[in-house]
Amino acid sequence: PHEADPNHVPANTPAPPKKVQTVSGTNETATSSEGSFDKVLQESVSEAEAMRTSQAPNRKGIWTRSQRPREVAMVGPRFEQTIIEDQPRPYAAIELIHKQPVRWTKDRVVSCDGGGGPLGHPKIFINVDKPKICWCTYCGLPFAHEHHRKHLESLPSTSYPLSPVGDAAEVPENQRVSDEPLGQR
Repeated sequence: PHEADPNHVPANTPAPPKKVQTVSGTNETATSSEGSFDKVLQESVSEAEAMRTSQAPNRKGIWTRSQRPREVAMVGPRFEQTIIEDQPRPYAAIELIHKQPVRWTKDRVVSCDGGGGPLGHPKIFINVDKPKICWCTYCGLPFAHEHHRKHLESLPSTSYPLSPVGDAAEVPENQRVSDEPLGQR
């Protein structure tokens, strides 16, 4: 358990650890080496602290109880006197997967292996008989039967877009799941 957990019970420690400011004021001094964004390594302490404590650029808080908040996880000597802007800040997949358009099929059962090969997941078979969007339980890609297209389009809204909308997070058509062995997504 961690301190951000509402059920956290503090330990009876005679010498509790001191809170250390992770974002260092020395980072405001420009250095000559180039960073990962091809500029001089320099940052504002207030902007860096806001970036360190926000969970992801597209998600405000944690999305599972087992996840540690970013402000708790990014502490300690590993993150002291580092340029927080150059630290990895991946987008939350929970938001990105719902930008993938539905894969329409004429088959009753589709298979998904996450793109095949070592980057995929075990192949599973998904029954798309029912008039709803069925998703892969590993990677979340949505599938639906072509026969139910009119019904799904008549609904006021769905959790996945029914056709490509041009979002930057969409998997391009040439990288979609294929039936060929080791086909890439």
